[in-house]
Amino acid sequence: MSINSEVEVEANLQIGPTSDGMVRLFIEAKGIEVPLDFDPDEADEIAEEIKSAAAAARTTSS
Repeated sequence: MSINSEVEVEANLQIGPTSDGMVRLFIEAKGIEVPLDFDPDEADEIAEEIKSAAAAARTTSS
């Protein structure tokens, strides 16, 4: 599977701060729970990557 492959899996995503000062992405799908913790600087980098991907997707879909 690649980033461009379509799948029929539904998932829930929650994002928020932890009590330890980390940023958690919590993914839940089909009985699987995946907590991903990042320090704030890493979370900023991920946010920039998401924004960049969104901008690229806009140009692709136009």
